[in-house]
Amino acid sequence: RPIPDAPAARGVPRMKVTQTKLEGVLILEPKVFGDDRGFFMESFNQRVFDEAVGRHIEFVQDNHSRSTKGVLRGLHYQLQQAQGKLVRVTRGAVFDVAVDIRKSSPAFGQWVGVELTESNHRQLWIPAGFAHGFVVTSDSADFLYKASDYYAPAHERSILWNDPDIGIEWPDFGGEPTVSAKDLGAGLLQDAETFA
Repeated sequence: RPIPDAPAARGVPRMKVTQTKLEGVLILEPKVFGDDRGFFMESFNQRVFDEAVGRHIEFVQDNHSRSTKGVLRGLHYQLQQAQGKLVRVTRGAVFDVAVDIRKSSPAFGQWVGVELTESNHRQLWIPAGFAHGFVVTSDSADFLYKASDYYAPAHERSILWNDPDIGIEWPDFGGEPTVSAKDLGAGLLQDAETFA
């Protein structure tokens, strides 16, 4: 359901914010100004973002990956140094997924998927407490994300992308996904270390 536009400073474009079915996971759509020369948008504004999520989030790391069609990454999370992630696509298209893995949540084990593309300019905010993954549906995609804590390999965990208990409906992109050996070896949600 749409939430009213976040207040913005004078001259700062507003952003449409939509709450997904998972409480706290938000779709953010920056105002895009375009003409025959191209477009301009404010991809991140700390004040507008904090107003959208209802608290201050400090980002400490930006990441950029490029993947070819059918590459599926996930479902990843860090049990300690848990990361909130603000994700977007600057080239191509992906189907991006968040899974609630907070045992105390009434939505535990539920998922939401959002198409992020270079043309729709959508961003997805995934708070700490969720597992995250995506699959590339275009020929290739550049995927950017801001993280609220540093990458910590010792605390990284994965849940199998096609865990039947979660039942993610991944899109048909004309083939089988390409998944890393590490992600293929991920366990099921029922056996995973999760958040309280």
